[in-house]
Amino acid sequence: MIKKFIKAIPYLNFKTIWFNFHYLPFKQAILLPIFISRRVRLLKTKGSIEVLGNPEPGMIKIGYGFVGIFDKKNTKTLFELTGKIIFRGTANIWHSSRTSVSGTLDLGNNFQMSASSIVASKMVKIGYDCMVSWEILILDTDFHKIYFEDKIVNEPKAIIIGDRCWLGCRSTILKGAVIPDNTIIGAGSIVSRELKESNCIYAGSPAVLVKKDTRWDY
Repeated sequence: MIKKFIKAIPYLNFKTIWFNFHYLPFKQAILLPIFISRRVRLLKTKGSIEVLGNPEPGMIKIGYGFVGIFDKKNTKTLFELTGKIIFRGTANIWHSSRTSVSGTLDLGNNFQMSASSIVASKMVKIGYDCMVSWEILILDTDFHKIYFEDKIVNEPKAIIIGDRCWLGCRSTILKGAVIPDNTIIGAGSIVSRELKESNCIYAGSPAVLVKKDTRWDY
């Protein structure tokens, strides 16, 4: 544990210290399980965060790492929380990502997101060992209400993403989407419904099954 604290020294800054003690119980906060980059813009810091398992220094990183096609110097990581985030293990939300949670965001162990966006106004649940590539939008709401005969017809709907899923760059995951375990979503695809079969590749707009019995590796 001492070695882990020594490795944490370069990540120490006011935002990291404040964020941990603002959101976590003292016994967890003192371990600094969440590292916040200086380049993270904290838009709203209400709501709650829950870190499950055995917290360790820096097991969750927000605003570190970057993709070479983005301007690291002139871009920001945006964080807005009025709801609840659950971390079920390690997570790395890279620089230039945008996270807005007014509902619940539930992230499984070993979550990786590179310069993408999540909006969770109801529920976005993502399993373990999932990789979200760059410029992806995960959105469980339409924001603006649509009425038919004085009834709202476009309420937010939960998004459920299974274990070991890889979302390709510039794909869009919309409300009501259900992605089964071990699924690959092709670049530029749109998912707005329940996909039935696991161990498959889905691609297109809307996404359709293009190949079965597949697996992927980091």
